[in-house]
Amino acid sequence: MLAVKTIKGAGWLVFSRFVGRIIDFFTLLVLARILTPADFGLAALATSLVVVVDTMLEVPVTQALVRLPTIDKSHLDTGFTVGLMRGAVIGTILLAAAWPYSWINHDSHLVVLVAVLSLGPISRGLTSPAMVNFARQLGFRQTFILESSGKLAAAIIAMLIVLSGGAYWAIVANFVIASFASTVVSYILAPYRPAFSLARLPDFAGFIGWFSSAQLVSALNWQFDRFLIGALADRPTLGRYAVASDVAVIPTQSLIGPALQPVMAAFSQINADRARVCHAFLKATRFAMLISAPACVGISLTADLATDLLLGAKWEHAAPLLSLLALSVAPIPYFQTLSSVSVALDRPHVIFRLNAVDLCFRVLLISIGFYLGTVLGVSIARIALSALMFCFYLNEARRLLDVAILAQLKNLWKVAAAVVAMAAVVWFLRDELSGRNYPHVVELALVIAAGTATYAAALLLLGVRLIAGGGRLELIDR
Repeated sequence: MLAVKTIKGAGWLVFSRFVGRIIDFFTLLVLARILTPADFGLAALATSLVVVVDTMLEVPVTQALVRLPTIDKSHLDTGFTVGLMRGAVIGTILLAAAWPYSWINHDSHLVVLVAVLSLGPISRGLTSPAMVNFARQLGFRQTFILESSGKLAAAIIAMLIVLSGGAYWAIVANFVIASFASTVVSYILAPYRPAFSLARLPDFAGFIGWFSSAQLVSALNWQFDRFLIGALADRPTLGRYAVASDVAVIPTQSLIGPALQPVMAAFSQINADRARVCHAFLKATRFAMLISAPACVGISLTADLATDLLLGAKWEHAAPLLSLLALSVAPIPYFQTLSSVSVALDRPHVIFRLNAVDLCFRVLLISIGFYLGTVLGVSIARIALSALMFCFYLNEARRLLDVAILAQLKNLWKVAAAVVAMAAVVWFLRDELSGRNYPHVVELALVIAAGTATYAAALLLLGVRLIAGGGRLELIDR
């Protein structure tokens, strides 16, 4: 059954990303205890340029091949050749931009940092294109092996570097080694003999055009705030903001993002039946928000406890930022689901249009936010931007799938009600515990337990059930 196969594939991807994020988070905890916010700020500034160029030139080989009825060796050769060309272009652009970028930001260290960091996206672009065969079959166990092995190798090397006094180079090594190790493992899991060919380029061209345009705008969206803060504030401020932002997106990166990769493949298999796609979209968005919304709100309400317990006292000024930024990422799963269905229906221009709108409002709102309240103002501005963009997501889904905005909101009201109940209990419990001087680990554990129980109970009372067994695994709303 397609639904069960999709959920199994999503399970592997979620588990893979979850393990990867656990490794990343453990690495972050160790590095944050040893390094300073200034170290993270410098690394974040260099990484931002690399990420923009990398994302701008992203070649969606897997996405382009998954949607095709059949693929052969020539498709794989074309994908590999395009990835190799992409790596050469990325290296050239970053090497050319490194010195001007360091001059603009008044820090000569950025030249070497950018040059070394560029090795990450270059090596990732050479991943075995034969890995797409696993995605087409909705089998993602190999993806788990690929990602976890790369993350683990990177974490080990980063630890060795920071413990030997390598300072911010540990952050750089973690970024580069993860990509390099994963690429090596990909050829073990999915053997492929590289060959140069552009014979199947037409099968990629139209898709890549819109997708690359959307990726360029998306990269500017995600890095604009860091560029602005890096140019106008000091490195410790940028470091605190960057770490808070990275922690805030853990729910969407670890759970929802990987879960939607097999969902896109499932959408592709039913894209001829628009009514079925619409129904599947509503179910997917409800499931995505069911997981991410309580996670984002929970992080927001416990940011001070988590920051002090996990990162240490020198990161206390990051707690208010994390509390706000966690709320700002709550609507992202809706966009991720909409993006998946847009790709499956061969409508990548939808992603570009939404990213373009996002960029226009982002530049305006975040600039105003920084002017009025520096990084705290930026964090508030991101919440306002997210609420505004959620309205655009609803309207775009209406246009693409002919599903009314009211129907989309009705699809999510039970999730929203359960989250409100959870937030009320957590807020009340934290107020009650505030004067009792419990250790932070105890208070955090009590709050998480109470919030989780309240959320689950509220969903059950509202008729939301998870049905498992008999070849079925489905979220039921009665």
